Amino acid sequence: MSRKNYIFTSESVSEGHPDKVCDRISDAVLDAFLTEEPEARVAAETFATTNRVVIGGEVGLSDQDKLHDYMGRIDGIVRACIKDIGYEQDKFHHATCEITNLLHEQSAHIAQGVDAADNKDEGAGDQGIMFGYATTETDALMPAPIQYSHAILRRLAEVRKDGTEPALGPDAKSQLTVIYRDGKPVGVKSIVLSTQHLDADLTSDDIRAIVAPYITEVLPEGWLTDATQWHVNPTGKFVIGGPDGDAGLTGRKIIVDTYGGAAPHGGGAFSGKDPTKVDRSAAYAARYLAKNVVAAGLADRCTIQLSYAIGVSQPLSIYCDTHGTGDTPPAAIEKAIDKIMDLSPRGIRQHLGLNRPIYARTAAYGHFGREPEADGGFSWERTDLIEALQGAL
Repeated sequence: MSRKNYIFTSESVSEGHPDKVCDRISDAVLDAFLTEEPEARVAAETFATTNRVVIGGEVGLSDQDKLHDYMGRIDGIVRACIKDIGYEQDKFHHATCEITNLLHEQSAHIAQGVDAADNKDEGAGDQGIMFGYATTETDALMPAPIQYSHAILRRLAEVRKDGTEPALGPDAKSQLTVIYRDGKPVGVKSIVLSTQHLDADLTSDDIRAIVAPYITEVLPEGWLTDATQWHVNPTGKFVIGGPDGDAGLTGRKIIVDTYGGAAPHGGGAFSGKDPTKVDRSAAYAARYLAKNVVAAGLADRCTIQLSYAIGVSQPLSIYCDTHGTGDTPPAAIEKAIDKIMDLSPRGIRQHLGLNRPIYARTAAYGHFGREPEADGGFSWERTDLIEALQGAL
């Protein structure tokens, strides 16, 4: 039997964190190519450091002769991302940083395994395992520690960008240690918040006075008490932030991007990858399925695993674990899932509408636990499979 009384910790990082700057740039490049061609193949990786951004990887278009024309747009995409995030530091500024573009044509050997042909359907872009997870402990059916860690940083980004709190800088991290009683989150044991500040004279106490009202606003009533431990900018000053303070890479925050460590992870990153890459699309599908299992009342917690082989269309396995929280046998749920959704790469893309420029917005504050959007963004957060699931059991 799983533990009922415990504490659990998750962290989040802001859009100005060096790794998240890189995720944003990679996904913005992906969006640009998908805008031009919904079936574009993109695997874009970004590295950022003091005064420099390097982007590389593979791009595939139906007309590869157009690729050179699109390369000229990369510089503007990168600078627009950095400007929107808010970096205007002497050693990392959207207008002056050096940008090196090393994107090139996709490998033909990878393409031959992925592209559909007359005698076979489109195959998966790589082998791998992907996990999805959902739990009733928050309205978003996400684990509380990661959901509220994200919410804190999103709120601080809002007040930074709208001018309410001009002293805050783009780079920040949050971490919540949440108290569970009878399996439910009931309070915060400790909160860690490190945020860049633009005024070098501000102390840790000054920063706490700025951020505390927003943290209190975001967290459920009663979760913060006199016993809650606060660690705000515990090292002192945090003026030098972003890639000037620490180098960044695409795909280095995979636990922040998913469930904060509360669920397994297959190891694949998301940002910069078009949806033929099952690292991304199948992880979205697994979350979609797990969320619908929980939303349908079949379990209070659900983990879904999918596995794939490169060049093979259908998943090699479907695994469900409801952690003893439901009456429906997991094996029955696995069979139902196989009936109600085509889990081939193309089937996932079509069902969730993934061939759209909807990815830059996913690059910070989590890929899961967000509201589905009218243009198809976060479509994997819909709960429209409930009746199909119930009917297939």
